[in-house]
Amino acid sequence: MATPDSADQTPDVPGARRNASSSLRRALSILMYLAQDDAHPHGTSLTDLATGLAMSKSTVLRLVGPLREERLVDQDPESGHYRLGPQNALLGQLYLERLDIRRTASPLLHQLAQDVREAVHLVSFDPPEIIYIDKVESAQAVRMHSRVGGRQPAYCTATGKAFLAHAGDDVLGMVTAAGMPARTPATITSPEELRAELARIRERGYAIDDVENELDIRCVAAPVFDHGGSVVTAVSISGPASRVTHDRLAEIGRRVTETAQALTDRLGGVVPTAR
Repeated sequence: MATPDSADQTPDVPGARRNASSSLRRALSILMYLAQDDAHPHGTSLTDLATGLAMSKSTVLRLVGPLREERLVDQDPESGHYRLGPQNALLGQLYLERLDIRRTASPLLHQLAQDVREAVHLVSFDPPEIIYIDKVESAQAVRMHSRVGGRQPAYCTATGKAFLAHAGDDVLGMVTAAGMPARTPATITSPEELRAELARIRERGYAIDDVENELDIRCVAAPVFDHGGSVVTAVSISGPASRVTHDRLAEIGRRVTETAQALTDRLGGVVPTAR
């Protein structure tokens, strides 16, 4: 059995390193494909995996072997179809549990949801998308369909625009270059219009998704800053447009901004000066 010292003495072969790196990337692509394959909720066949990933079946079988050993991928004993294994749930749970910001934000999010009686989200930024990292459900009968771990485009969501309002031109360029298709009739689809909206957000202090991402859903969000003045997360209030009306936007904006400021304070963050 190789010791750390003996492993260090292994000749450095660039070709071998490249092959290992390529295999790792392709193995990870299998995990991501299974995670995103909504068309096959009960598992994906070997043929579909190979076709979807543009790999041979033998390559998929070779790469999926270690993933099965680690329970990152499971295979149905009857159909032979592949699906994500239980180890992914453990990794995801550990990742979320160790996000200190979630624990710090939790009481603030619950209080905000109780006060406004709408869904409250905590969101991170992975350009060109945002990711829901926590959610407090509304007490109302009609609820949001969002879920923790779900992603949405940044350009047409309130939380995404809260990030973008304080992001550099490189990040904004990455988001707009990824495309700005109309998701509803109200979606902002022009980079120039988006820049103008971001300037209004900086002046106002909070962002609004005015039925731009989903039909009949309106959202208001405010950024949370870290000690360097960068946006580390964003807090949002979302609900049906019939409840989150234009008449309520100023009040909801004030409440979400207060919560974002309280979380900024708890994190030792600093709100940057207006630019």
